[in-house]
Amino acid sequence: MTGPDRLAATRNYALAALVSLVGLTDAIYLTIEHLTGDSVRCTVTAGCSEVLGSAYASIGGVPVAALGALAYFIAFSLATLAAFGHEWTRRLLAAVVATMLAATLWLLFVQAVILHAFCQYCLLSAAVTLILSGIVAIEWYMRQRSLARPQPRPEGRRAIVASREAGD
Repeated sequence: MTGPDRLAATRNYALAALVSLVGLTDAIYLTIEHLTGDSVRCTVTAGCSEVLGSAYASIGGVPVAALGALAYFIAFSLATLAAFGHEWTRRLLAAVVATMLAATLWLLFVQAVILHAFCQYCLLSAAVTLILSGIVAIEWYMRQRSLARPQPRPEGRRAIVASREAGD
């Protein structure tokens, strides 16, 4: 990866880490409200109580928001490591975000089709996941494009040795 490509990747992954923190904050808030039994006050939509009080709000007694908090924490950690150049985290981050996107699409379906109610905090989480998915997709595309680009010839002594080996 060239210097400008590496800088762009660092910026993209740093942005992904920041976006993950927004999702983590939202999910922690919802988890605390769920566990304490407090009702969440909606200001933008009117369906928070219906959504967060539904059978779909927990899996085996674990709040879905807690699973979201875990996913956002993992995404934040992997994006931070990727921003610092740890290559192995990039594919793992893509897999985590793809799983988050699938869960988000399912939960949006549940809100729209089954419950006929929307929770603004859930919609914020969905937006954050969609943004993360976009960042990861853009980074994947940029990486593929960078790998497909012909690499420049080495300079200096290596160029001479490479030239002699090639029969020039």
